[in-house]
Amino acid sequence: MTGPLGPVYRSIDALVAHAQAHLGLDADDAVWARNQVFALYGLDSYGADDADADVAPAGAPGDVDRLVGAFLDAAETAGLIGPGERGSRTDAVMGALSPRPSWVRRRFAETERADGGMAAMRWLYDTCVADTYVKRAQLEANPRFDSHGLTVTINLAKPEFRTQAKAAAGNSVSGGYPKCTICLENEGFAGRDKRTLRTVPVTLGGQEWFWQFSPYGYFDQHGICVNDEHTPMHVDRATFGRLLDFVDRFPGYFLGCNAALPRIGGSVLAHDHYQGGGEILPMAKASARTTLSVPGTPGATVEILDWPGTALRVVSPQREAIVDVCDAIRVAWESYDDPAAGIASHDADGNRQSAVSPTVIRTSRGYEMGLILRNNAVSDDCPEGVFHAHPEYWPIKQEPIGLIEAQGLFILPGRLVGELGRIEDALAQGAGLPEDMGEFRLVWDELTDALDGVRDRDAISAAVRDELGSVCRRILGNTAVFKDGGQTLSFLEGLGFAVA
Repeated sequence: MTGPLGPVYRSIDALVAHAQAHLGLDADDAVWARNQVFALYGLDSYGADDADADVAPAGAPGDVDRLVGAFLDAAETAGLIGPGERGSRTDAVMGALSPRPSWVRRRFAETERADGGMAAMRWLYDTCVADTYVKRAQLEANPRFDSHGLTVTINLAKPEFRTQAKAAAGNSVSGGYPKCTICLENEGFAGRDKRTLRTVPVTLGGQEWFWQFSPYGYFDQHGICVNDEHTPMHVDRATFGRLLDFVDRFPGYFLGCNAALPRIGGSVLAHDHYQGGGEILPMAKASARTTLSVPGTPGATVEILDWPGTALRVVSPQREAIVDVCDAIRVAWESYDDPAAGIASHDADGNRQSAVSPTVIRTSRGYEMGLILRNNAVSDDCPEGVFHAHPEYWPIKQEPIGLIEAQGLFILPGRLVGELGRIEDALAQGAGLPEDMGEFRLVWDELTDALDGVRDRDAISAAVRDELGSVCRRILGNTAVFKDGGQTLSFLEGLGFAVA
């Protein structure tokens, strides 16, 4: 066909070939699958001139972005879709070409039996990229750099929720089905453009959970492990065992849990879930400032980390030792009060304010369980949280600091690209801080002091990256419940641990 539908048909043929190469589409089902896509648009004039004989061979899984883009461009030109429908149309088309969940789970299990858990995860991740659920291109487009011992990213796709209330609202679901944004019932749900979501079952602590990759992951192979039951977030002794179960099965990943309280945890507190994936975050690489032994538990150590937040690391090759020590610290911290340091375990109404955020990896030393001590107290001066980013840093980051950022991977809002670009322009021109950007005064003053009149654009960009890393590190310091290592050491010695 030489008319406007010709490119549409050819782009659909290319996507069908991609599905055969990367999504398990059987050749016997190719015509059927193509017709499913045709039905979405009422297409019925496919002819010999549109046959897929000249369709280029499918490339890598990530090539799907180019193929989908070609389809969307052709469909928009032909008047089949409007300019604001590209996201939902991608989900509909790729949903018709993606494998059924049962096939994905069988193939995952087969791969794990043959090659191990990490190979199965790699296969699943590539599949989720190939079906467009994981937006790999968007992840790679996010600015990212290392600064001041942290990794800083600017997430161009994630909406900014400046308060816990707004974050909770942004992740709520109306209508009651699914009950929340991460329930298993989201798999294939068109109402939230989840036709391409695929999950695999994971047993943790004898309970049924499932794993899914995040569509706009903050790092490589970022995913969440979710309880099959819609039950509230909590951290207890069993949590540590479940985290260990996961890394026993998938030893190349880390897995962690947000502190299950408002303002210091994730935005989905109504459904128990963990986060993890294929990147070792900066806190796991932090050195130990002090190492303590655990009386009665040979081979187990507790390390006070050289880290701006209050973070510990429990190390042992024995699972039971990890669980015992971590739970002893958790129980003690949840009831710990130190009025002189401004730490109250409960508020005036008796609500708990202190919690731990655990995260585990496997190394040559055995298991390494990081424990971040958190407290969500508020005050008249700090209504968003005493141990929260201080207001002078809110232009950079006002959102609550959760598990990933507490470990040193900061996710900054996409608006900063434009705002920092304006600041860089002003510095390069020798102008002052733009009048409508007064909230950036602290950042501006620190940049002008560091640059000392230098107007070279590369030097300015380097100074901005250094400033962002510095601010993020100070924000982690704001979240620290103990402001020096001596306080942390006193807390641990009170539990019977001894400096090694």
